[in-house]
Amino acid sequence: MEYEKNPNKKPYKSVLSNAWWSLRGMIHGTPLSLLVMVLEVPLAVFLAWGQVRLPALVVGEVTRGESLRHAALAVGLFLLAMLTATVLRDTCETVIDVLLQFYRSLRSCELDRKTMGFRYQTLERKETRDLGERAGRSTWMWNGVQPLSDVPRRSLKLAENLLCYALLGTVLSGVSPWLVVLLTLAPAVNILCARAYRKWQYAARPARTDLSRRLRYVCAEPADFAAWKDIRVYGMAGWFRALYRDLLDRDLAWTGKDGTREFLVKLADLLVILLRDGAAYAVLITEALRGQITAEQFVLYFAAVSSFADFVGGIVSEWNGMANASLFVSDFREYLDLAEDVPEGTRSTGDFLDRAPEIVFDHVSFRYNSAQHDTIHDISLTIAPGEKIALVGLNGAGKTTLVKLLCGLYVPTGGEIRVNGVPMGDFRLEEAYKLFAPVFQDTGTGPFTILETVTGRTDGGGDRARAEACLRRAGLGDKLDSLPRGMDTNLDKQLDKDGTDLSGGERQKLMLARALYKNAPVLVLDEPTAALDPIAENKIYLQYNAMTAGKTALFISHRLASTRFCDRILFLRDGEIAEIGTHEELIALGGAYSKLFEIQSCWYRDDYKGGGEE
Repeated sequence: MEYEKNPNKKPYKSVLSNAWWSLRGMIHGTPLSLLVMVLEVPLAVFLAWGQVRLPALVVGEVTRGESLRHAALAVGLFLLAMLTATVLRDTCETVIDVLLQFYRSLRSCELDRKTMGFRYQTLERKETRDLGERAGRSTWMWNGVQPLSDVPRRSLKLAENLLCYALLGTVLSGVSPWLVVLLTLAPAVNILCARAYRKWQYAARPARTDLSRRLRYVCAEPADFAAWKDIRVYGMAGWFRALYRDLLDRDLAWTGKDGTREFLVKLADLLVILLRDGAAYAVLITEALRGQITAEQFVLYFAAVSSFADFVGGIVSEWNGMANASLFVSDFREYLDLAEDVPEGTRSTGDFLDRAPEIVFDHVSFRYNSAQHDTIHDISLTIAPGEKIALVGLNGAGKTTLVKLLCGLYVPTGGEIRVNGVPMGDFRLEEAYKLFAPVFQDTGTGPFTILETVTGRTDGGGDRARAEACLRRAGLGDKLDSLPRGMDTNLDKQLDKDGTDLSGGERQKLMLARALYKNAPVLVLDEPTAALDPIAENKIYLQYNAMTAGKTALFISHRLASTRFCDRILFLRDGEIAEIGTHEELIALGGAYSKLFEIQSCWYRDDYKGGGEE
């Protein structure tokens, strides 16, 4: 783990850098929130001075023998000013809380845009996902802590405490400058303790991120309806409970360490307060007994000592709080600053969307991050416009990786892929994606209607007639007819009692309908019939030519009986093209494809009865 390898890794950005970045973000995104926070500062400073001055004012009116009317007027006006400032400050606090929610929302959207803008290849890496998870925590709220808004909020609170420190320090210097020095230097112990605590917290993040992810999985998986069958049939309940206890014990151990360190920091803080305030009060009492200060001054200085100490503590507290929140903001900024390994192109695909393109793989290789060997090695291939290609081979041969390279999800580590003579790297990512309509093995649906899922539109737009036609071509006609709300049926029964839960095969048909609706010039089918029954699979094959008419198509399948629908078959082995040709040519060749087909063909022969040899 990173924590074990590099426990002294420094935060990506400093506290002051994160504070300035946050304030600049507010200026551009929610300037009103910054304005209200700035207006709150002088109000808070006035109230801090008023709380110190009010007791001395009352004592002064009494000891100077002023009339009751004079005293009442002076004190009343002062109280009215404080009341007005209090109302304005509380109003600012309320407004700030609302405005900071907008600021956090803007930052959360910024994080989502960054995640959605990554190449799949970059986002697939563990280090990227770990950093993204930590960056996401900066948008969370827990125990009243919200890192993204805490940094700018505490920055202004720190400025407020510093102004109050300067104001009351000026007052206390009238007694003795050394008193100001004593009250200022005492918290140095607290600062050092808090700094050590923050350093430990930051170094422990990677280890706790892994543990947190596993714990969330163990908590969430048993609650997933899709997993209930496996948990019961395979007796996994006990395993989940044991794993949960183990992970929880480890999480509690981390929490215990964290709590112990936090307690020691607070204990040091308490001891410093006792020594600091005791010494300050001793100085004041001595000066009063000697007659060096009047009763009014004693009350003023006494209140000033207490408040001054609070503001010194406030400076330390706000700085520590800002520094703690800054650790999360550092993760947020580091994630936003992550660069792609390969720069994005600038070209549009508009000229290529109305016809099937030619695709050329020119000595293409690909190696996964930190892998020792290529998954795809030195593949050269030309796919003619409108050609139907089948990719076959054993598991791990590189079929899906080759498709991801074609769709722009991966960038070749060697060689080049060209579409109509243009290198894929020359296209903008969102433009490159327009060329392809893939149906991958892993399918999932969100809490949207069938129509919204097919069209990709939640605003009521899209072509209903074309969407229905695509659904029926994909084999979901009977399902649509059985639903009272048809395409407007929600795909989540938990959110909508009138919704529906699709089977695995139905979800695969839905994804096929979505690909047909997109109407991209290249159709990619990665095991599109894996979850279908034989009858439904046969229907898909019969419609295959119609589905791919006018398109370049790639078809991945483990069932070799389906490959005869394609113009050419590529048999992949160990990331290379071992054999290529039509079904009949490869059978005649008598190579690996022929042998694999012979093994599978027994399932399709009429004389197959199962069992062993007769």
